[in-house]
Amino acid sequence: MGMNRNMMRQMQQLQSKLEKAQNELGEMTVEGTAGGGAVTVVMDGHQTIRSVSIAPEAVDPEDVETLEDLVLGAVTDANNKAKDLASSHLGKLTGGLGLPGM
Repeated sequence: MGMNRNMMRQMQQLQSKLEKAQNELGEMTVEGTAGGGAVTVVMDGHQTIRSVSIAPEAVDPEDVETLEDLVLGAVTDANNKAKDLASSHLGKLTGGLGLPGM
């Protein structure tokens, strides 16, 4: 019986550490860019976009497609960085456990 109680306590501790890490991720941000910084997207560790900045010279009414591509590129860049941030931040906690899907 003692083993089960000990394991339950460890799982609860891990759960609270994971919740804390998730909250910390929400405070952390990454920056994705495209077009040499013409478009910048700031995203938090939960992959929520916080801001989008577009340099005035990137806005060409004659060529909206290029701007759309730059925005997409910056969002993709930020998203990849946010995923890396999440896996490294949470990986510290889950790495030792070998939990599937983490």
